[in-house]
Amino acid sequence: MIRRSYVDTRFGQLHLAECGTGRPVLFLHQTPRSWREYAAVLPIAGREVRAIAMDTLGFGQSARVTRPWSIELSADGVEALLDALGLAEVSLVGHHTGAVVAVEVAARSPERVRALVLSGMPYVDEARRRRVRAGSPIDHVLPRPDGGHLTELWGRRRDFYRQGEEPLLTRFVADALEVVDRVEEGHVRVNEYRMEERLPLVRSPALVVCGALDGHSLPDVPALTERLGCRSLVVEGAGVPLPEQRPEEFARAVLDFVGETHG
Repeated sequence: MIRRSYVDTRFGQLHLAECGTGRPVLFLHQTPRSWREYAAVLPIAGREVRAIAMDTLGFGQSARVTRPWSIELSADGVEALLDALGLAEVSLVGHHTGAVVAVEVAARSPERVRALVLSGMPYVDEARRRRVRAGSPIDHVLPRPDGGHLTELWGRRRDFYRQGEEPLLTRFVADALEVVDRVEEGHVRVNEYRMEERLPLVRSPALVVCGALDGHSLPDVPALTERLGCRSLVVEGAGVPLPEQRPEEFARAVLDFVGETHG
């Protein structure tokens, strides 16, 4: 059973959902999602660990912030949650934006992160920053009185989901609408992150995971594994929504890797 709660922090209340007991594993969602990205993963992972998924600061039901988002601010929120839960050490699992946030936490607090599972994470360097700045927005829509922005948002993500996965896409749209006024900001902040300077500070054992159909991040897997000195896992039949499309395989990969790091 999924248990949901709030913790008080200096940023306001942060929302989380969890299953199971034992060694803590914290799951961090992509932009512009919420803990619900892991709704199918938590009960599976919770059979063996204390599986926790938070709403990142500013998303879902966690406290909103008026200042500009940044990866560093999101990492502040993660550490505030860990402090509130009294967790001195944790394994971190991040998907897309969540993976970038996990890297920042591991870079600044290596003693606190036992293991890293980085799913669908782009490798951000100056070449990528220039390329993305010149490209089109990912999720940006302007609210319209006739509700046309709902269809536009649906259309922007339609190709990420296969026929029959419309309930997953509906869940994405619902999360995005919670932050529709800032829906693109998270993507912009990922692209501003100085990842090439932060990755060398990561000391935690890492696993890079990516869906075989994730055209955004799959090309970056070799660069990430080389820089982190780790191995990778490519999940067939899954794309950007990997944790939702393949929750059993995703959870198993996390559990196996976390188990290895604990001996």
